[in-house]
Amino acid sequence: MMLTFAFCTFNRADRLEALVSAMRAQSCPIPFEILAVNNNSRDNTLEVLDRLAALPGVALRHVTETAQGIVPARNRAISEALCSDILVFIDDDELPTPGLLDAACDAIINEGAQCVGGRVQVDFTPFDRPRWLSDDLLGFLAEVEHGDTSMWLTDDSRLLWTANIAYDMRLFRDNPDLRFDRRYNRVGVDVGGGEDAVMFRELLSRGTRMRYRPEMKTRHFIEEWRLQRMYFLRLHYRAGLRFGEFSLDRAAREVLGMPPFLLRQLFAHVARWLSMSMRGQRGALRQGMNAAHCFGSLRGYLRKPSSAATAPETPASGN
Repeated sequence: MMLTFAFCTFNRADRLEALVSAMRAQSCPIPFEILAVNNNSRDNTLEVLDRLAALPGVALRHVTETAQGIVPARNRAISEALCSDILVFIDDDELPTPGLLDAACDAIINEGAQCVGGRVQVDFTPFDRPRWLSDDLLGFLAEVEHGDTSMWLTDDSRLLWTANIAYDMRLFRDNPDLRFDRRYNRVGVDVGGGEDAVMFRELLSRGTRMRYRPEMKTRHFIEEWRLQRMYFLRLHYRAGLRFGEFSLDRAAREVLGMPPFLLRQLFAHVARWLSMSMRGQRGALRQGMNAAHCFGSLRGYLRKPSSAATAPETPASGN
């Protein structure tokens, strides 16, 4: 058997030495390789990867995906790993902790999981955590914490992120259409995306055996620009944009091309946000995020083809 331990990278050459060193230090019950997918980095990423590949230890190979964005990069990793039995993803701003690959292999090989994920712990080093950044917001920085007990996941109340996830590669070999959805692509330092949540829900809909293993753990280092309130608002606006365009059905009744229920929700969310902000109430940011998502949903909905454009044409009658 063979495992591919993969990460996609863009302009983070300074992080790669520590990352590859931690990946090589993993114990694993089956042979594994490290795969780096460079996504057109403009720094010295390729030079660093070449140097690291020449060092002793677990083999490191790297490829360059010229289509920009996290979705093409992840899909390239899948295609590069089709001959492996297991594919494990982490991100280039993380470090895996000992035991990650052991737990992933145990879940897939011995427990019959087809997809397994674990903890992602937010690490603010070297920055100070803002006082306003409450624990309930950490999930929007990709934190995953579902407790100390292994469990099967049968719905989307507990999500797993590609910041720490493993797949039985038969999923992708047997289903060539199963890939990360390009509509949810995120390019460069853009926010949002949601391709991993879409993949998670798609796997659930296919009856995939999903497993959470707390022994799988990564430390996720947060860049300073994400520690701003505006980041959380932008994140939810972008998520709403994709939701409105790709997931909302056209409404039976529209006002100026917009569904009345969405307009009502937007006005209610904005009014409550303004009220909470003026009073300095706890939870104002979270309410602002709801308003941003609703506004994004409305903008996304307006991008959809009109009802007239999507309605079937009525055949012309002849005389």
